[in-house]
Amino acid sequence: MLTREVAEGIHWLEHAHVNVYFVEQDGRVMIVDAGLPGIWPRIRTALKELGFDHSVVALVLTHGHFDHVGVAAKLRSRFRVPILVHPDDAYIAAHPYRYKHELNRLAVPLQHPASLPILGRMTLAGALAVRGVTDTLPLLPGMASNLPGTPEVLHVPGHTAGHVALHFPDRRTLIVGDALVTLNPYTGIKGPQIVSGAATADSPQAMASLDQLAGLQADRMLTGHGEPWLSSPAEAVAIAKRIGPS
Repeated sequence: MLTREVAEGIHWLEHAHVNVYFVEQDGRVMIVDAGLPGIWPRIRTALKELGFDHSVVALVLTHGHFDHVGVAAKLRSRFRVPILVHPDDAYIAAHPYRYKHELNRLAVPLQHPASLPILGRMTLAGALAVRGVTDTLPLLPGMASNLPGTPEVLHVPGHTAGHVALHFPDRRTLIVGDALVTLNPYTGIKGPQIVSGAATADSPQAMASLDQLAGLQADRMLTGHGEPWLSSPAEAVAIAKRIGPS
């Protein structure tokens, strides 16, 4: 199996250090984030292995960066499903390389050689050739009651203006995208942290948004990059605050 079930009805697929999730309920499946272009064969295989090939009902983007939009257009074409993203990230989803960042995207990796193999794998997976998506639908708090898993949508800006996290209270699980990661692709550093300013629009705001996650009841957090965090959000947030921006 290409996937691993990391919570009840939530399956994790990783490729080139980027994570995609499948959330199932009552025979319906939601895909969370769309990776890089190279993940497409793996998504197709994973859906078939899980028996979901004809039951995908939506693609939800935690945010619009290129490494989360990679096969969004293909998923919409293949499964005829809506793509949901916060309105503040609709422009980035359509233009996935036009995003705000605080630090130079080339200088930071050069200062952190451990990041270079990670970024190299992402490049080989198509990081420089992502097609954006238009005609997305707005994803706002209170609008996800009909999605598999009935997640609570949390607006957690900072990494991007429209970044969201998904809380599944019944499954005691959070999908947090890049609001908090356990692997920073731009530094190679592991452990709970926000993403480097090379890809984050507003690090102080990203740090402040962590407070929304800290108070939630969950046993695991599923991130956009890195291994699942199998403990409380509060513990992860405390570590991320100690590490601080990079």
